[in-house]
Amino acid sequence: MADQSPKPIRCKAAVCRAAGEPLVIEDIVVDPPKAHEIRIKIVCTSLCHTDVTVWRTTVASVVVESVGEHVEEFAAGDAVVPTFLGQCGHCSSCASEHNNLCTTVPFVVGPGMRRDGTTRFRDARGAPLHDLFAVSSFSEYTVVDMIQVAKVDHAVPPRIACLLSCGAGTGLGAAWRLARVEPGSSVAIFGLGSVGLAVAQGAKMCGASKIIGVDLNPAKEEVGKAFGVTDFVNPSQLGKSSVSEVIGELTGGGADYSFECIGVASAMTDAFRSSKNGSGKTIILGVEKDGRPICLPSFEFLYGKCVMGSFFGGIKPKTDIPILAAKCMNKELELEGLITHEVGFQDINRAFDLLQQGESLRCIIWMDK
Repeated sequence: MADQSPKPIRCKAAVCRAAGEPLVIEDIVVDPPKAHEIRIKIVCTSLCHTDVTVWRTTVASVVVESVGEHVEEFAAGDAVVPTFLGQCGHCSSCASEHNNLCTTVPFVVGPGMRRDGTTRFRDARGAPLHDLFAVSSFSEYTVVDMIQVAKVDHAVPPRIACLLSCGAGTGLGAAWRLARVEPGSSVAIFGLGSVGLAVAQGAKMCGASKIIGVDLNPAKEEVGKAFGVTDFVNPSQLGKSSVSEVIGELTGGGADYSFECIGVASAMTDAFRSSKNGSGKTIILGVEKDGRPICLPSFEFLYGKCVMGSFFGGIKPKTDIPILAAKCMNKELELEGLITHEVGFQDINRAFDLLQQGESLRCIIWMDK
C-alpha cells in the first residue's frame, strides 16, 4: 500500500538574511507536520508594527493542508487562523476566564516549534531557516502547533480573518474581553492606528456612549468616526490645557476606560491620568519603544484607579476568534476600513515601506498574486 503520510513541500518564502534588509523571495522546503502539528497553506497575510521591529509576521488567513499525529480537531481543507498565542483548553490558565496565557505550550520569544525547539523550514541548500514566534506566514506553506490555530467559517473572507490573528484581535479583545467595557460608559483611546481603531470598534460593540480618540495626526479625526469615535483630541492643539484636563471635561471627571495603543511611556501616563477617580481602568496595549519605565503618580492610586496589562487583548484564540469572525459577518463589527492597501507576495517589501512610512493601517499580502 502506498505511503499516504505528508511529504516535504517545496514553495516560495520571503526570507530575512540580515536584520533590517529587504526580504528575499526564495525557494524553500517545508517539512511535514510532526505530532500535534498541522501544515497550512497561506492564503493571505499582513503586517503589524512588531513585524517592523523584528522582521517577522504573526498575521494570516490559511487553509489546512495536512495534519500530524494526535491532531483530531482539524482536517485538510479547514479554514483556520494561526496565532502567536496558543490555547490548549485544559490547563488552569485556559480554564480561567481571567487568563489567556496557556501553560501547556507556553508563549516563547525565540525560534523553533514550541514543543521541541526545532524548525520545519530549510532553504534550497538544506540549511535551516527559523521563525520567531512559531508562526511564519511569509511562506506559501507553514507548520504550526495545533493549539495555535482557530477554526473559522469558510464564508469569512480571508482578508478579514487575517486581521483577527493579531492587531485587530488585540484591540477588539481589550475592550470586549479584558476591560469589559459597559454600556453607556466613556472610553479614551490614545493612538488611532489599527489597534486603537479596533479598540474603538470593540467599545462601540459593547455599547460605550462616548469614545474619545487621541492622536497627533489630524487626519485621524475623520478616520476615527468610521470606527465609532465620537470625540477627537489632538494634544498639539490644546494650548495650555493638558490631555487629561480636556478628557476630564468631555467625560465629566475622566474616562471609565483608558487605552494606550502607541507604546510611549508619556502617553501611558497621560492615559492613566485621564481615567476616572474611583473606578477608572487604564489598559496598556502598546510596547514602550525605548524600554522606558512608566511614571505614574502614586497618590492617584488612592482614588481607586487601576492599570491593566494586556497580552493579545485578553482573548483566547480558539474560543474568541470564531466569535469575532461571526460578528464581522453579521456587521456587528466593521473592520474593512483597516485595510488600506493590498499587494502581491512578490511586493512584500512595499508593504513594509508603507507601514514604516505611516501610509497604511493594514496592508494585505496575497500569496497567489
